[in-house]
Amino acid sequence: MAINAKMVKELRETTGAGMMDCKKALTEADGDMEQAVDLLREKGMAKAAKKADRVAAEGLAQIKVDGNEAVIVEVNAETDFVAKNDQFTQLIDQIADVILNHKPATVEDALALEVPNVGKPVSEHINEVISKIGEKISLRRFEVVEKTDNESFGAYTHMGGRIAVLSHIDGNDEEAAKDIAMHAAAVNPRYTSREDVPEEEVAHERDVLKQQASNEGKPEHIVEKMVQGRLNKFYQEICLLEQDFVKDPDQKVKKYLESKGATLKSFVRYEVGEGLEKREDNFAEEVEQQMKK
Repeated sequence: MAINAKMVKELRETTGAGMMDCKKALTEADGDMEQAVDLLREKGMAKAAKKADRVAAEGLAQIKVDGNEAVIVEVNAETDFVAKNDQFTQLIDQIADVILNHKPATVEDALALEVPNVGKPVSEHINEVISKIGEKISLRRFEVVEKTDNESFGAYTHMGGRIAVLSHIDGNDEEAAKDIAMHAAAVNPRYTSREDVPEEEVAHERDVLKQQASNEGKPEHIVEKMVQGRLNKFYQEICLLEQDFVKDPDQKVKKYLESKGATLKSFVRYEVGEGLEKREDNFAEEVEQQMKK
């Protein structure tokens, strides 16, 4: 039976196996889709598809710097145990290299890029590692940052890659840039400066603070002053430049940078699994299910 692209695509989507592996399986099965799935399963190539509905909220965040270019990447797995696996750490290293070399615009674009010395797209290479490790693995996000010769990157990873921060400052001072990255890792600011906070978020916070002050029975002219004071505190909590510098709480981050003759251009902070639903394992239920088999 003639094997067409539609059949290969269907089998690939069903099993998660590589395109050429799907074509070979369909050829061997003479176009029988179910038999082709079985063939791939027997060879361990369809294992990735079984993992598709699992939650991958662990993993690693990594930073790679090459001259005036840098990339920060997060790759997820199901357990922190796998995040320490050599195959997994090699995988994220390969993905970071591919992204840094090609600078794709989206995760989908990155997954389609070929991995050097492997000869397969990132998506297929991930599926191969899934088949070997036995856990769902996914490229979640990345960001590529570029600088000039008069600027510096600060790269810092914490807790073995649980948290990663890439800072970018205007000024030739890598130590200062790393200090900023360490500060962001510890304090977790949401924005660089108050100018970056969305207007709707500020308006919402102002309304809440105004209602709080009104509930305290303060006169209107006092309420406005209280709201402004509390709004300034709100900015200090979420904006990196307005926070107390973690290594010297007596000065703000902005003042620290000024003392170094530098300014902050940007920072990217990844904490593995943030915003994702965590998988909760119940050991007793797992044992019970195994005994029933």
